Amino acid sequence: MKAKLQTLEGQSTQEVELPKQFEEEIRDDLIKRAVLAIQSHNMQAEGVNPEAGKRASAQLSKRRRKYRGIYGRGESRTPRKVMSRSGTQFNYTGAFAPQTVGGRKAHPSKSEKIPALKINKKEKQKAIRSAIAATADLELVKARGHKTDSAPIIVEDKIEELKKTVDVKKALKAIKLDKELERTKEKKVRAGKGKVRGRPYKKKKGPLLVVSKKCDLVKSAVNIPGVDIINVKELNTEALAPGTQPGRLTIYTKSAIEIMDKEKLFK
Repeated sequence: MKAKLQTLEGQSTQEVELPKQFEEEIRDDLIKRAVLAIQSHNMQAEGVNPEAGKRASAQLSKRRRKYRGIYGRGESRTPRKVMSRSGTQFNYTGAFAPQTVGGRKAHPSKSEKIPALKINKKEKQKAIRSAIAATADLELVKARGHKTDSAPIIVEDKIEELKKTVDVKKALKAIKLDKELERTKEKKVRAGKGKVRGRPYKKKKGPLLVVSKKCDLVKSAVNIPGVDIINVKELNTEALAPGTQPGRLTIYTKSAIEIMDKEKLFK
């Protein structure tokens, strides 16, 4: 499989041979498993207070001569606490048990539970290769809503040296991604309580820039809506397939492709 190498001016110079990772079978099921495994590690453990609903001085006794017992009274075995009494007669109310008002939960959530999901190493590697291959499927990329005429997009290494956001936008427009940048500008007000929890807007995912090293592009492109930057050695299924949906528009630098092929990443 080959792809055209483009300059920052949008001109095609030569063809680049893509590594074998781009020829992997696209497995939606593996990609979804891998993405959910990554997302599960970001979940915060939560649980109720172990003493919640258990602070009442409630007890129950069916023994014959037990003080405050209910022997011979024809009452259920629900634990009760004393609200008032008159001599040897007590005014009880249910407490502590799950079916009582203010009682404990029957099966409360526990903070010691580990929410992280696991995935086999070989399945994880295959999922990444599958997500990489999906970035080369133009029909799949367009089905995700991206506005482009080619996939994947290979750009010369000069893009990693751009220090200004204006220059990055100019380069992306030169490789015919101006409609994509317009699409990612849109944002909608989120429905529900998320608006008061620090996430009022829903934003669209744009192109993913895969670079070969730590460079100026990481800072200069971070403010462009929808655009993400990642090192080729740190590629993962969540970046390549956000929302578990494969086929994200991805831009690779020439050096990133060479590193992927030379070091046989994700094999």
